[in-house]
Amino acid sequence: QVQLVESGGGLVQPGGSLRLSCAASGFTLDFYAIGWFRQAPGKEREGVSCISSNDGSTLYADSVKGRFTISRDNAKKTVYLHMNSLKPEDTAVYYCAAGGRTGWGSLFQDSYDYWGQGTQVTVSS
Repeated sequence: QVQLVESGGGLVQPGGSLRLSCAASGFTLDFYAIGWFRQAPGKEREGVSCISSNDGSTLYADSVKGRFTISRDNAKKTVYLHMNSLKPEDTAVYYCAAGGRTGWGSLFQDSYDYWGQGTQVTVSS
């Protein structure tokens, strides 16, 4: 059974940091690109970052460039999203997704086949 489980969300003050984890099971993570998406209240879900399985290349949304870093540990079947200098506008439910059609990462939702349930990130003082 394919499963993606996000963890690491929580409440953090502006300027703080969090590390989100996406644990994969039921498939071989090595062959899948992983994307992180987020959805804020009243807004559409948007792509935040992704990492390919082909060469480990990464993409970031302009809004998080220089603050967020995505990484993967295939041996641990886990992908991470390190979030620094958090802002109130980063508040959202964060989802990870896996796509195996090409192995290349994308910030478009249609590229992904499997989704986790999400973890809440709240940035507030």
